[in-house]
Amino acid sequence: MPNPWFHAILALALAVPAAAKPKAAPKATPAQAQIRKLTQERDELKERLAATESMQEDLAAAQKSRDLARQETEAVKRQLDQIKGALAENQGSSDTILKELQKAKDDAAAAQAANEALKEELAKANERKAADAAKTVVPITPDITPAKPMNLNKVTPSPRKVSGVVVVNVLISENGEVLDTRLLQALPGEGEWVQKAHEACLEAAKRIVFDPARGADGTTRVRVWQGVGFKLD
Repeated sequence: MPNPWFHAILALALAVPAAAKPKAAPKATPAQAQIRKLTQERDELKERLAATESMQEDLAAAQKSRDLARQETEAVKRQLDQIKGALAENQGSSDTILKELQKAKDDAAAAQAANEALKEELAKANERKAADAAKTVVPITPDITPAKPMNLNKVTPSPRKVSGVVVVNVLISENGEVLDTRLLQALPGEGEWVQKAHEACLEAAKRIVFDPARGADGTTRVRVWQGVGFKLD
């Protein structure tokens, strides 16, 4: 006797439709394959373009940073040159000041030395003057020929606001040089103009050139105190 389960299973298997079997995928056409290829190439190109644009932006940023760094470097260089120039100028000014200071010191030392030399000469001149004054002065007597002034009219002063006669006692050397002067006869009265007239006559007496006084033999030159009159108009 046939098994009833066998007939049931067989009937179920026969009832499964053919559509239940898996269908094979449809094969792509050449046009669709070309589209997919072009689409893939497009996507790759977009990626490359995006990468290139990013690289260009990075390059532009790097160039900008480079330009800024170059500008800063040039600015620092200019400042450094200015500082160097200022230092060189200050150094030159310092050298000039030092040279001027040294020159001033040298000039002061030279002036001091010249002053000392003048003091020595003055001391020697005073010694000679004292020695000359110590020489024998011959009094004016009838046998002494007085010294003769050679240029009295040329040196006589012309004071203002005064007139009269001023007599100056003059010490005349054996060579006719004026060694000393003293006021012997003054103008009457007092005042500024009288004082100036006296001083002018004393100064004028120092400029007189004399033919020296001579002794009794008429040839020996002697030293004398002798009065010289100035007539003031």
